[in-house]
Amino acid sequence: MNAPRLLALAAAAASLAACAPRLIPGTKIPDNGDTRAVVKVLEQYQQACERRDAGAVLALVSPSYYDDAGTPDPADDLDYAALARVLPQDFARIDSVRMDLRVTDIRVEGDKAQAYVRYDARYHVATRSGEVPRAQADVSRIRLVREKGAWKIISGL
Repeated sequence: MNAPRLLALAAAAASLAACAPRLIPGTKIPDNGDTRAVVKVLEQYQQACERRDAGAVLALVSPSYYDDAGTPDPADDLDYAALARVLPQDFARIDSVRMDLRVTDIRVEGDKAQAYVRYDARYHVATRSGEVPRAQADVSRIRLVREKGAWKIISGL
């Protein structure tokens, strides 16, 4: 291949690479202000859970929070008031929390967003016979809404 043709191919490849969308590192999620802000909220959620800081978790949650746990049974539904009541109790029963939360997709439509996450949590639960190690891993959809310019979680915890 001659030098001019090689240079033309290199220039074309470089221009195509420059047009490729920027992605959040380690993901296939487009990097923009909204997706970065949603990732930041989820990182703060992870850190608050690891610290067992109910107040910090609640600061990330909308007062309109409501989650039906994916079941038709209203007994397991959780609104903001119930979350504020049970979260400190739940955190008081656990110790040594380590959570790996990986965002796999984010979809933003106006002031609403859905984040799909894979999480792996390891912790100890206080029982009558002592602390028991536990592990929980799952895929979850966390829904968020923009309120007064900030993304807040409205379901999925």
